[in-house]
Amino acid sequence: MRWILPSTSTSRCRLALAYLFLLMAPGLSQATAAGQVEAGLFSSASLDSSLPDDWQPLSFSQIDRQTDYSLVKEQGVIVIKAVSDQSASGLTRALSIDPAVYPVIRWRWKVNNVLERGDVTRKDGDDYPARIYISFAFDTERAGYLERLEYAAARLVFGPDVPYRAISYIWGSNSPVGTVVENPYTDRVMMFVVESGSDKLQQWQSESRNVYADYLAAFGEQPGMISGVAIMTDTDNTRESAVAWYGDVIFSQK
Repeated sequence: MRWILPSTSTSRCRLALAYLFLLMAPGLSQATAAGQVEAGLFSSASLDSSLPDDWQPLSFSQIDRQTDYSLVKEQGVIVIKAVSDQSASGLTRALSIDPAVYPVIRWRWKVNNVLERGDVTRKDGDDYPARIYISFAFDTERAGYLERLEYAAARLVFGPDVPYRAISYIWGSNSPVGTVVENPYTDRVMMFVVESGSDKLQQWQSESRNVYADYLAAFGEQPGMISGVAIMTDTDNTRESAVAWYGDVIFSQK
């Protein structure tokens, strides 16, 4: 496995950034209530705020158009609305969570449309109306000698908080639910198609995934600490448009 490092090509930098947008500052473990960690409690946010507390925008210098994220009220509940028009950007939050203690992630989402040219196997189709990333910290005790050297080189380029691996839960456009595939940019990100197609458009869907079990299945090893969570709606590769809504994101013990 190799780290993707930037070249002089803009497209090459775009590929690296698509994977490495989860470069977050170290986060503190969050206070828990009733055996859970409230990673994104959007429903408690104020509509007067531009973004929910502790969430930061992530944009790419090589991409002119950014997805618009805002807090809105849907059916009496405050959620995040994402509007993407041939654009790409995300919202991220740094965390430190032990997936052995809080293995389950729960969230709600809704999409207005899927993408005609979306394709999980192709770089020019690597766009999704909605996706959630979970990044994992680098664990030097589990890494081999070459991986440690590569990681040291990546830190010099990208900074001290390069994630080791990541899981991406996606609302696919043309791939069946249950598909598990490497991100076309890097084998360090595994994508799980949780919803797909147009049957459930404009309907809120509640999701639950065992992050610990998914990581084991994807990478064949025990996961390290969760280092961050992010949401992203992007349509820059396919040159299409999408609208999505994201509800609360919570990690729980079961």
